[in-house]
This record gives sequence, structure tokens and C-alpha cells, in this order.
Amino acid sequence: MSEPVNPTPKTPGPSPETPGSAPETPRATPETAPGHATEADADAAARRAASFERQRRLRQEPRFPGGPAADPAGSHHERRIRSFQPRRSRVTTGQEDALQRLWPLWGLDIDGRSVLDLPELFDGLPVVLEIGFGMGEATAQMAADDPGTGILAVDVHTPGQGNLLGLAERAGLTNVRVANGDAIILLREMLEPEALDGLRVFFPDPWPKKRHHKRRLIQPEFLDLVAGRLKPGAVVHCATDWEPYAEQMLEVLTAHPLFENTQADGGYAPRPAFRPLTRFEGQGLDKGHVVHDVLFTRR
Repeated sequence: MSEPVNPTPKTPGPSPETPGSAPETPRATPETAPGHATEADADAAARRAASFERQRRLRQEPRFPGGPAADPAGSHHERRIRSFQPRRSRVTTGQEDALQRLWPLWGLDIDGRSVLDLPELFDGLPVVLEIGFGMGEATAQMAADDPGTGILAVDVHTPGQGNLLGLAERAGLTNVRVANGDAIILLREMLEPEALDGLRVFFPDPWPKKRHHKRRLIQPEFLDLVAGRLKPGAVVHCATDWEPYAEQMLEVLTAHPLFENTQADGGYAPRPAFRPLTRFEGQGLDKGHVVHDVLFTRR
């Protein structure tokens, strides 16, 4: 009987147990293949989307029940470059109380859905529109000094809205109404032609960077809109401590055919006695700022 043939010996090679050998590369699976979202990734994305939606709803909901709306005009008006930056800083207990109690009486949201009856709103008083009132101290003082004029004061700063309402109540004022939202929508959608006896824009945001100048409120197209809402003889009164903006105000008002400078020399006006010196203005003057008043009448 012949002897069995020995099989060809296998060359020994490294194995996972052999020291120094390279580990075996795992095969890709559908769950670990590049570009495949795992279940954990999908859950994280869903949580982020839900958080974003919650934050969006919070921004659109009023902070105080019965008070000013977060976005009164909503999405039913076209988006545009805005001349203001909404701020939601801390509201004090007193301001919150004023918003909740007094907003239904003296507040209104600029939603662009209806035209205001100013004679009814102000019991037949002539009405001046004030755009941007800060914390409302100057507005309350002007209303107290001139009870025969109604002031429709517009701003988007919630603490200022509450503060002005509280000041009006403590002073017994009945000639102030506080409007929340975009003054452009108010002028364009919610006021009758020649409804206003005056316009006040005190210390608006100067938007000092050149690329932001388009956001400044006092522009030719804004004056076109304003002119249609002012009665003949109504006064447009602007004030600023930002020199380049003062120059722009004077330039665009001078160039507009429906406005006439109250100053014979065509320049700036002295501060009228009826415009109170505000704390903000006083701080600027202490720093050497120069405040310019610009007064024009509607032809």
C-alpha cells in the first residue's frame, strides 16, 4: 500500500491574535456607511426642528395676555427693510401691570387690517403722531403740557410701552394712545388722508454704518407717505444728535415739494420749549453732542 501524500503546507500568516498584526477592517453596513443618517441623527434633527418651532411660536405670542402682540401685522403684509430693531428687554413688575390693565383701554396693535377713527379715539382732539418714544417720559410731559392735543405714540419696545402707560395713568392723562408695531403700516394702511395735525420723530436710530443708511426712517419715500396723511399746515418735527443724520433730514425735507422749512434761513431750528430735554439727550450734551431740531410745515 502506498503511503498517503502529505497536503501542501499552508504558509502561516498573521491572525488577530498575532502581536503586531493589523486588525481586520469591519465591513460597512447600511447603518454605518458614509452618508447614511442613523436613527440617533434623525432623532437629534427632529428635536432641533421642534425646538426651533417652539421658539418661533413664542416670538409670535404676546408676552402679556391682553397686551401688545408680538408681531401684530404678521405675515399678511409684505416683508421689507425695517427702520427699527425690535427689542425685548426686561419688563419690570410695574410695567407688566400697566400693560395688562391699561393696554385694552389705551393701547392698539398695528395690524394693518382696519382704518382708525382718530376723532373717536381721541374725543375730537387734533392728533400728532410720534414715532419712537423710548421710555415715554418726554411723551408724557408733552401730553401733560398740552392736553388739547392727542398724541398717538408708536414704538415696538415693550418696557417703554408699559412705562408710558403707567406715566399716563399716574398723571391722569387722557390724550395719549400707545400703538405697537410698524409705523409705516400704520401710515399706509390705517390712517385716513389728512388725518394728522403733526409728526414727531425724536432721536430715531441713526444707523451710522453706510451700508445701513437705507434703514433710516427719514427718506424721500417716507415723506411721500407722510405728506398724504398730514393736514396742510401740519408740522413735521425731527430731532437728532447724530450730525450726518441731521444733515440728511434737512436735505430730504428741503428737497420735498410738499414741505417748507419754518426757518427763514433754511437751516436748523432752535429747540422748541414744548420739546422736553430728555435724560438721554442730557447725557449726550454732557458728552459734547450737538442736537439739531428740524421743523417743516406741510404746504
